[in-house]
Amino acid sequence: MASCIFILLISLIIMRDCLSSEAKVFMVLMDEEPVLSLKTEQVYARSDRDAMVYKKKIGVGHDIFLESLLQKDTYTKLYSYTHLLNGFAIHIESEEVQNTLRNATGIRAIHEDVKMQKLTTHTPQYLGIPAGVWKNLGGAENSGEGVVIGFIDTGINPEHPSFSNPSFRGTLKSSRFKGNCSIGERFPSTACNGKIVGAQYFARAANAYGDFNSTRDYESPFDADGHGRQVIHTASTAAGNHHVPVIVNGFNYGYASGMAPGARIAVYKALYTFGGYMSDVVAAVDQAVEDGVDIISLSVGPSAVPSGPSAFLNVLEMELLFATRAGVLVVQAAGNGGPTTSSILSFSPWITSIAASATDRKYNNTIKLGNGESLSGTGLAPPTAGRVQLPIAAAADVSNITAGILAVESCQHPDAFIRYLVSGKLIICTYTFDFEYDDAAIATLAENIKNIGAAGFILRIDPDIGPMLVKGTTMTLQVPGIILNDVEASMALWEYYTSHTIRGRLGQALVFNAKARILDGRQAIYTGQAPVVASFSSRGPDVNNAHRQTADVLKPNLMAPGSSIWAAWSPSSEGDPIIKGQSFALLSGTSMSTPHIAGVAALIKHKHPKWSPAAITSAMMTTADVNDQFGSPILAQSTNALVHATPFDFGAGFINPTRAMDPGLIFNAHFRHYVKFLCAVPGVDDKSVRQAIGFGCPKKKKPWCSDLNTASITVSNLAGSRNLTREVTNAGSANETYNVIVREPLGVEVTVKPKAFKIRGNGSRRLRIILKATEARKAYSFGEMVLQGKKKHTIRVPIAVYVSSSIGS
Repeated sequence: MASCIFILLISLIIMRDCLSSEAKVFMVLMDEEPVLSLKTEQVYARSDRDAMVYKKKIGVGHDIFLESLLQKDTYTKLYSYTHLLNGFAIHIESEEVQNTLRNATGIRAIHEDVKMQKLTTHTPQYLGIPAGVWKNLGGAENSGEGVVIGFIDTGINPEHPSFSNPSFRGTLKSSRFKGNCSIGERFPSTACNGKIVGAQYFARAANAYGDFNSTRDYESPFDADGHGRQVIHTASTAAGNHHVPVIVNGFNYGYASGMAPGARIAVYKALYTFGGYMSDVVAAVDQAVEDGVDIISLSVGPSAVPSGPSAFLNVLEMELLFATRAGVLVVQAAGNGGPTTSSILSFSPWITSIAASATDRKYNNTIKLGNGESLSGTGLAPPTAGRVQLPIAAAADVSNITAGILAVESCQHPDAFIRYLVSGKLIICTYTFDFEYDDAAIATLAENIKNIGAAGFILRIDPDIGPMLVKGTTMTLQVPGIILNDVEASMALWEYYTSHTIRGRLGQALVFNAKARILDGRQAIYTGQAPVVASFSSRGPDVNNAHRQTADVLKPNLMAPGSSIWAAWSPSSEGDPIIKGQSFALLSGTSMSTPHIAGVAALIKHKHPKWSPAAITSAMMTTADVNDQFGSPILAQSTNALVHATPFDFGAGFINPTRAMDPGLIFNAHFRHYVKFLCAVPGVDDKSVRQAIGFGCPKKKKPWCSDLNTASITVSNLAGSRNLTREVTNAGSANETYNVIVREPLGVEVTVKPKAFKIRGNGSRRLRIILKATEARKAYSFGEMVLQGKKKHTIRVPIAVYVSSSIGS
């Protein structure tokens, strides 16, 4: 659910309205080069010692600059950014100091800090990884070996079995990673055990604002929140150990495994129980890239993307652009604002943005009534004892109404119940609007039922509020319980109950003749159905530019499982009381789909260690599935129905790891291509690019953002015609011949030249793509370009076009 408190996506919220007008943190970018730049990388990449000397020089230079400009008691420098950006984060207490900084020479740009808040047993098999990938990479335990995934979130619990280091696991073979292990509270030196190869925490901005609480948030990489509530969950999905038993409330739900069990984990804790700040996150990204991670799994994105070109030029987006230039693939959750259009929160083309799908695993439950009728619902709960039917009682009939009828019916106040009346009975509770607005919770309901000595509960929907998606149906429960998800089942239960309850003259219940038993809701059912775009998953198109056109970028890029995902959990988490103390949790959100892609990317990196981030993303996109196993189109959950999914729902499609390992052709892109993209964004000028990245646009600009060499084609404003180019590279060593097949978007004529071509092993070939508008539909339409190889490679490229005016109109 979009509003679920377990969703791992982190939102950026502008602080101007919630901070004091005086004390603030700013991120300041300097004119000089960082350690890794176009001018310095050839020099300092050769020698770690030289790089460290230059890094220290940058930090000292920041201190000298500030000391010469400001009085010592008027500021505190929090960080020196040295690796990807040359700059610093500074905490200042007066507007006078702000003005002094803004007028100083040598400063390229100043950005006010932004507050940030926190936005598998079956999925490896569902994705075909064991037979299609692990088998060819030396087995599950070795798959992903040599690859380090960096997680920037709330920390990690090193004691969890998903992150233990079995005796057969050797040391990290890659010499590229050089991260440190910061010891601290609940994080001893042994926590970095070979599986976890690095762990650090960043909290200087959080401390400066007074939000960090050392008794709650831990001054160490340990996860007190469990968003790791959940590096722990996401890290175990991407790279958790193979075949770890998932035991919750004493019941074994199966065995969990990460996508790449052989990959290593580096943790960068920059978020806490209260959230976090961008300056801390930027410092974490900078450190992760300097340490040498291969992939960053990120749950950071704006809660509301600002319109205009500045969306691509904020400090975090620039930091991630430079991370990509350093060879690090950044995978980011698309957001949980679906099914609303234009709700995408991960928008830059150098980032791989992930949508979420439901899978074929279902947890259903059944209640058998005394009249022989069976009602279906949900609830991962144990059954009532034996095959005995138990009496049913409505909460209002066994409570003191003085507590308030709504509070009584929702079973949120245990003191309202009359204990001797509830003992041994199944209590009917009512799902009201209070549950929708977080004034009531299923977790509280279940805990109350346990504490008052009832046999279990039945949660029905109040027919007065109509059909709705009940929140919290995937919680693991310790007491028998069932949630009736639809109004019809709820009405059938109530009709049976009222007809079998004998009441007195004043309407009080005297005899409870209605009976039922609840079956076991913990047994999974595997339907074999195709993935479906989850309703909460954010949709495209991408952000608006200064001309109110959406960007020529396809977002999201890909889709992976993200609904009801089992993964590791921190027992010390202060999250939902139903999950507290458990080692695994069943969560939903695009933050659950993101580590699936990070793990698959690690498998690809294992096989193709020299591939660029763009090449890995291309391999996953061009081989993704858009149809189910029967050839029918993948569907998407909308507000009231299932509809055919479009590229704005699932990007290039649903991840197919086996085919992604051998994609045939790839679309590559590098830093200079992204700079040309920025320079082509309407409303972005040379000065704004220079302030963002340190240098201006090339003399010969690309005329269109749509020229970026991605594995997709998006044109947000087609007026007449447009000529585009794409360059494909043979990912294999053998020659191959390809034929071009085009399915044209409505209102667009598409011509690709050449229509057939032969490409040498490891060679490249340019394609010219001509789009001609034939009908101004004033809406996006979708098609695809398919490159069909003679050696059974199929490369799919989605096409999304908005025709604003046709030729001759």
